[in-house]
Amino acid sequence: MELGYDKPLYILAFDHRGSFQKKFFGVSGEPNAEETVRISDAKTVIYEGAKRALDEGVPPAEAGVLVDEQFGAAIARDARSSGVSLAMPVEKSGQEEFDFQFGEDFGAHIEEFDPTFSKVLVRYNPEGDREMNARQTERLRRLGEWLHEHDRKYLFELLVPATPAQLEAAGGDEEAWDRNDRPKLMHVAIRDLQDAGVEPDIWKIEGIDRREDCEDIAAVTKREGRDGVACVVLGRGADDARVDHWLKMGSGVPGYIGFAIGRSIWWDPLKAFVDGNLEREDAAKQIAANYRRFIDVYNGS
Repeated sequence: MELGYDKPLYILAFDHRGSFQKKFFGVSGEPNAEETVRISDAKTVIYEGAKRALDEGVPPAEAGVLVDEQFGAAIARDARSSGVSLAMPVEKSGQEEFDFQFGEDFGAHIEEFDPTFSKVLVRYNPEGDREMNARQTERLRRLGEWLHEHDRKYLFELLVPATPAQLEAAGGDEEAWDRNDRPKLMHVAIRDLQDAGVEPDIWKIEGIDRREDCEDIAAVTKREGRDGVACVVLGRGADDARVDHWLKMGSGVPGYIGFAIGRSIWWDPLKAFVDGNLEREDAAKQIAANYRRFIDVYNGS
């Protein structure tokens, strides 16, 4: 199977689970049946926004949704039959260390829903906990090998959280660390993971403030014959101005093909709907408009 992905891709991400149920519905731990229905319905509003955006002109071949099995099984099945790209998470929610949501049964769950992309969220700082990094890397390598043996695509969300020592060295200035140090650590993390046999088709890359750093990250993802490997911009739940800037930095960089944005698109309208301050259709309209606007920003429209 050829590694990589070469089409434009604009993913509306709403695979949030633990944080979603707690912040929107005040539910900690395992939700009961009634709570699960409410949470799933809220996610359906997001999906209705995605479908509205398609009706309003977003090309299905370029659109994608990222949704979880726990609260979005019906959404996933509908998306898979609608022509948009479907991405689904493999990781347990809310953990610092990557592990499989369904243990050794991960393959059966992937085959049941047949997503276009299987996604992982991984916190990996190359100067962080070495033992944890090694454990994660082994699981991630195994997942990638399984996916490619079964002709499936691997979507890798890389988060590089600062260590206390790194922040201290940056004078405690998180924004300065984020701008100056994180891109370098991302570069090292990608090389480390590749050298250990972890081979994503697409890297979800946290927003980067400088274009030259986007170019460097894209180059390292493609090194040593990985010519088809691509990057998408991650929204990080930031405000529109910051996300717009990150999209503009990545847009046009060889190897960048789009974005995967979640909360920045749906948080405000969905919260208004859940709180009873916005009608369902109006919430979906706002979500569709936000999604389309970010596509326009990325494309320089």
